Amino acid sequence: MATLVPLGSAATFGVLANTAVTNTGPTVVTGDLGVSPAGAVTGFNPPGTVTGTIHVNDAAAAQAQADLLIGYGNALLQPATATVATELGGTTLTPGVYNSLSGTFSLNGPLTLDAQGDPNAVFIFKTNTTLITGAAGTVNLAGLAQSSHVFWQVGSSATLGVGTTIRGSILANTSITANTGAIVDGRLLALGAAVTLDTNAVTVPALTTCQVVVQPVVGPVVVGQPTPVSAVVTCNGLPVSGASVTFNGGAVPVTVTTNAAGVATGSLTFNTAGAATVTATVTAAGTACSCTGVVSAPVTITVTPQQSCQVVVQPVVGPVVVGQPTSVSAVVTCNGLPVSGASVTFNGGAVPVTVTTNAAGVATGSLTFNTAGAATVTATVTAAGTACSCTGVVSAPLTITVGAPTGPLSASPACWRVNLPFPIPHLFVATLKATLTPAQAGVTVTFYVSGLPVGTAVTNASGVATLNNAGLSILQISASSYTAVATVGGSTVQATGSLTPCFPPV
Repeated sequence: MATLVPLGSAATFGVLANTAVTNTGPTVVTGDLGVSPAGAVTGFNPPGTVTGTIHVNDAAAAQAQADLLIGYGNALLQPATATVATELGGTTLTPGVYNSLSGTFSLNGPLTLDAQGDPNAVFIFKTNTTLITGAAGTVNLAGLAQSSHVFWQVGSSATLGVGTTIRGSILANTSITANTGAIVDGRLLALGAAVTLDTNAVTVPALTTCQVVVQPVVGPVVVGQPTPVSAVVTCNGLPVSGASVTFNGGAVPVTVTTNAAGVATGSLTFNTAGAATVTATVTAAGTACSCTGVVSAPVTITVTPQQSCQVVVQPVVGPVVVGQPTSVSAVVTCNGLPVSGASVTFNGGAVPVTVTTNAAGVATGSLTFNTAGAATVTATVTAAGTACSCTGVVSAPLTITVGAPTGPLSASPACWRVNLPFPIPHLFVATLKATLTPAQAGVTVTFYVSGLPVGTAVTNASGVATLNNAGLSILQISASSYTAVATVGGSTVQATGSLTPCFPPV
């Protein structure tokens, strides 16, 4: 794949020679013109004109010649991607490095260079000896190709025919002659001898500009937490891919590479709270832009102290009875905001239970206590995908009183909730549960709220009858309890359980 030929300071020169620049007629050079190390410039001011600066054997011309030599060597050493016929006229070529089959190139018709939509595409033509164009020889650009990305490495001398139009920079090892009316959209740069002009137009391609912009940082920036940062690198408004960008401002600089959209994304960590300044510097870029060393404008961000995590066990609603499952809940917050998806383990019952917090940061589980008397419940966060250091955080203990069993049938505390997303057929529902002691399976239990039956359930092998999603009216939710009724051994038994709003009530 062809890469851009570095021209350094020679990039500003439309014409550069070693021994002499000679002109006849009203030639116009848009750019600088120079000769070095011991040459002369004739035929300008008048009749030729130069829009830039004429450098005759000065330091600028000498540096340009030194940079041209580096560029010539770069083009010479780039491996060929294809070898083509001597005559280029009448052909269409895509990006690449092209060798001549015969060691020389001629152009006597239209040559189309098609970048296929890639504005960064590069074309390099290499000859061992000469480049000769005729009057009908033209170079046309297509598919976003740019003359600044076209290079002609000529082993000896280049001759441009009368009225020819060529695009790109000619890097000749010896001399260059542009005959009457030849148009050059590029540069005529001769390492070893003279450049001869005659009523020509030589236009240096617009010098490309590089820009690096740090994007706004999204979300809070917290001490000790990795923060994503990104920057966009563009060349004349077009993205630069493959550029190395170093972000500074965090505890340690980080270097990343731009993608096809010119975006570099990395991560910085800040060790101190307060204001911090982030910059992005291009440390390497294979582009016609002078990107290396370009620094973005600084972006100031505010770094906040590390966030704190809190776990609070909620008061237990209703009586707690030996052997009966008891609903327990805890709220996990990070700086006062709910933490969803956190794993919370409740301890204090016969067996610990682990549940996950919902969108409101609430974890709800069920503990069973085997002994009457005082019991202590705690909640521990065992995993949490949050910026807070939540894992391992333990709640303050909650002391509850566990009562002895009250009879053969007991009703567990229950709560009602709004029946979402579609409150059909009931606006409110509750899960009601009753337990036979000793356990007996197959017993039908009828549940009542406000004296009205809301459904039946059959006890399982553990003696537990559960009525899921019992439909309640707006009048029934005003009741503070429900009743479970069953017939055991020919006798009717009943128990009352508390009925309160769920937290949250959805």
